[in-house]
This record gives sequence, C-alpha cells and structure tokens, in this order.
Amino acid sequence: MIKLPPKKPTYVARTAYSQKQLMRKVPEITAIFWIVKLFTTAMGESTSDYLVFRINPYIAVTLGAIGFVIALALQFSVRRYVPRIYWLSVLMVAIFGTMAADVLHIQLGVPYLLSTIFFAVALAAVFIIWHRSEKTLSIHSINSPRREIFYWAAVTATFALGTAAGDLTAISLGLGYFSSGLLFIGLIAIPAAAYWLFGLNEIAAFWFAYIITRPLGASFADWLGKSRAVGGRGLGDGPVSLVLVILIIACVSYMTLDRSEAKRENAAL
Repeated sequence: MIKLPPKKPTYVARTAYSQKQLMRKVPEITAIFWIVKLFTTAMGESTSDYLVFRINPYIAVTLGAIGFVIALALQFSVRRYVPRIYWLSVLMVAIFGTMAADVLHIQLGVPYLLSTIFFAVALAAVFIIWHRSEKTLSIHSINSPRREIFYWAAVTATFALGTAAGDLTAISLGLGYFSSGLLFIGLIAIPAAAYWLFGLNEIAAFWFAYIITRPLGASFADWLGKSRAVGGRGLGDGPVSLVLVILIIACVSYMTLDRSEAKRENAAL
C-alpha cells in the first residue's frame, strides 16, 4: 500500500491557528518557562533587597510601583504574547510583590505567619472570583482583557504569598535560606509527581508549582546574596541581581528567536 504524504493544513485551518496564537498573551509552559520564572523570582528578591537597603525604602517602593505599573501597561497594550514585554512584567511583579510583602513585616510589623495567611486568602479570593466569572483558571485561555486582569492579579498575589512564605520558613521557623530552598525543592516536586502519577488536574498542578517557584528562587537568592552572619554566602544582593539579569536576558532572547523561527515555519505550511 502506498502511503500518501500528510495533507498540509488548509488556509482556513492555518488562519484559525494563527489567530488563536496571536490572541494568546502568555507563553507556552515549557522547561525554559520554569527556568526563567525561577530566575525572575530570585532576581525580584535580590533586587528588592538591594534597592530597599541602598536608598530610602519609601523611594524604593515608589520606584517599584512605578515600574510595576509601566510594565503592566506595556503588557496590556500589546495584542499578543511578546517575550520581552511579558517577562519584563513578570520581573516587575516579582520586585514589587517582594516589596509589598516586606512592607507589611518591616514597616507595619506584621508577623510573617499573618502576612502569609493574608496573601493566601487574597490569592484564593482572586481564584474564586476569576473562576466564577470565566469558568476556568487555565492560562491557555488568557485571550481577553478581563481574563488578563485576573491572571496578573493572581500572579501578583502568588509573588507576595511566596515572599511571605519564604521568609516565614527561613526566618520565623529558623530553617535558614539554604534549608528553606531545599524544602521548596521538595514541595515543588509534589505537583509534578501528582500530575504524572495520579492524574492531578493540570491547572491545579500549574498554580501549585507557580506559587512554590517564588520562595524557591528567593531562598537561593538570599542564600547567595546575604552575609555569612545570617546564613548566606556573602556575595551581595547587587552582584546576584546582575548575574540574574544577564541570565534572564539570555533566556528571553532565546525565546524571542525561537518564536520568530516558529512563525517562519508556520508561514511555510
């Protein structure tokens, strides 16, 4: 029997696929997605600490808020996923989310346990309202302004929650930065194992892992940057941030080039 070559997608199919891809405002969930996510969480921690302890904390928080607003304004202004804009938004959320959690503890004296509970409740509220409104929490459905608002509200809450939870384990519970990092490595393996072995819902697995990446990355950033007197390696928050910036730029550049290549291949179909 002679096998016929597979048919090329029709013009209608190609058009529908292209429109669907253009409407999406978030990246595909791949290995490099999680790598860059960890880098941004780590950089958010080190950069926030560097700014807060090098300049006036109120000025640092104001600058973080301005950067946060500008980055999200750029993200909402584009009609499709643009790697450099999307990851700039994630990075500014990481920095501002860290500052928001730190303000509650350092400036207002709220214990890490209470701030962790507060941000967990805030995140749960976002998820509940999002699901009641859109009937899904899937990031694959982020293709409208309202869903994008819910998405970034959830992302911001996860960063603040992760910051508070990381400080809770490292400082309040006395585990230290490195041991906290190991703890969160173990915790982030739970959704992966539950998904592959027990069929955990992929949306639940994603958001579980997304939350844990925040304290995981921050714990190791603190371990590298903080002084030996508090359990760190003493490299400094500034140098750690600089290295992470370089790594993030390299990864985002790769994703941009990879996406451009994918577009060329789709156009050739």
